[in-house]
Amino acid sequence: MIKGMTMELDIDLSTLPSPSYLVDERLLKRNLEVLNSVQERTGAKILLAQKGFSMHSMYPLIGKYLHGVTSSSLFEARLGYEKMGKEVHVYAPAYVDREFDELLSYTDHIVFNSFDQWNRFKDRVQGAGKPISCGIRVNPEYSEIDVPLYDPCYNNSRMGVTLPNFRPEELEGIDGLHFHTMCEQNSDTLERTLQVVEEKFGEYLHGMKWLNFGGGHHITRPDYDLDTLVRCILHMKEKYNVQIYLEPGEAIALNTGYLVATVLDTMKNGMDIAILDTSAECHMPDVLAMPYRPSIIGAGAVGEFPYSYRLGGMTCLAGDIIGDYSFPEPLKYGDKLVFLDMGHYTMVKNHMFNGVNLPAIASYNEEEGIKVIKEFAFEDFSGRLS
Repeated sequence: MIKGMTMELDIDLSTLPSPSYLVDERLLKRNLEVLNSVQERTGAKILLAQKGFSMHSMYPLIGKYLHGVTSSSLFEARLGYEKMGKEVHVYAPAYVDREFDELLSYTDHIVFNSFDQWNRFKDRVQGAGKPISCGIRVNPEYSEIDVPLYDPCYNNSRMGVTLPNFRPEELEGIDGLHFHTMCEQNSDTLERTLQVVEEKFGEYLHGMKWLNFGGGHHITRPDYDLDTLVRCILHMKEKYNVQIYLEPGEAIALNTGYLVATVLDTMKNGMDIAILDTSAECHMPDVLAMPYRPSIIGAGAVGEFPYSYRLGGMTCLAGDIIGDYSFPEPLKYGDKLVFLDMGHYTMVKNHMFNGVNLPAIASYNEEEGIKVIKEFAFEDFSGRLS
């Protein structure tokens, strides 16, 4: 999260619908330049993990810097294929038989979660009429993630093949290995993780064409150690003679987006409460799942400023609470609040529980100013139901 909540936003929000997600293309470009610097120093290929950021109106910009997308479903693969038009990588814990042939039509790389999946589908991959590089996801059974919900290596994980279940005799046709063990972490975690990956699976990397480091790399965070990342990439690349891939989602959109919301009402019940036209449940679900308290421009912790409020969403879920904040002035109907770092894992995970409409999607650049890209309507709600 961005530190220093007294920061000011140099964008005029008066024409923006409320609520809205707003992505600042200047900040997105800055992140992409950092990622590209890693590619230039190492020869690694960085992909956009669409599970973290799928605002495809930004794909032409992202495609100028990154090598493609990674997908976990038929729809994500098609989106990346149609909207970016570069490499499309796919991984899913299991593939749906009736979707598989269409999935292959969009795919350049496909990673299987088990040897049984590989054996079930390999003939169809090899008969797809185009070259598709295949890999196996491995689980090194090592991670430094505190929240089990986000830990791919937690006890009894369904993600990847552990060493006792690895079948080297079935590797014919496999070009690479994939691991994903991180979440919002620095490169020191990657360095320790690679030691375990090498210890367990290093002998199988010789003769492979590529190694995918997965996601969870917070590369564009201000305190991220780029030199350690570069050292890790070059070590694995040179030792095993493999192409290195990384597939962060959050790092692409980290600190580039806002959620602009409006106060609808204030009330008291043991403390001051403000109800907004947005929702933790619908529009920022990781606030409840993680959980965490998103930052707001001009707000602080309870007691930091004179007026403290609990901010709640507009659904009838009792726990639709965004968090407790303080403000220099009392909140009143119509006040705008700007939540920070709302570009990733928001648009991709939001929903219409209670029939609450989705925020509009907008972008900002210096040439065009604010551009409202998408607004939603009743048909978006009714069309998902029957």
